[in-house]
Amino acid sequence: MTLVDTNVLFDLITDDPEWSQWSALQLERLGWLGSLIINDVIYAELSARFVRIEAVDDFVSGSGLAHGAMPRSALFLAAKAHSLYRAAGGTRTGVLSDFFIGAHATVAGIPLLTRDPRRYRTYFPNIILIAP
Repeated sequence: MTLVDTNVLFDLITDDPEWSQWSALQLERLGWLGSLIINDVIYAELSARFVRIEAVDDFVSGSGLAHGAMPRSALFLAAKAHSLYRAAGGTRTGVLSDFFIGAHATVAGIPLLTRDPRRYRTYFPNIILIAP
């Protein structure tokens, strides 16, 4: 089982010239090894790129993604990691979702497929990352 970060999915949706091939190859490879999942936060971020919920659901199912609920312990860990970020001088306001995603992968003990590993490595030192 692998949690798939939103940026990897955006690469496919936008056909990103730099990252779409890498992201598609990783999804195919990891799909052969086990299930690919997203959580509520990833679903919400993904939804920003679509006009209709049916289109999001079609993309999710067509990509072979399943939904995985976030345990409460992951929600707690996300809040604590975000507090550390803010205490260390972090000022970006759009990063809370990364803390939910990183905490989910950490608590569940599953790898996170992402192409933006920096913050995850900093605030979740035990996370298993699949990244370039």
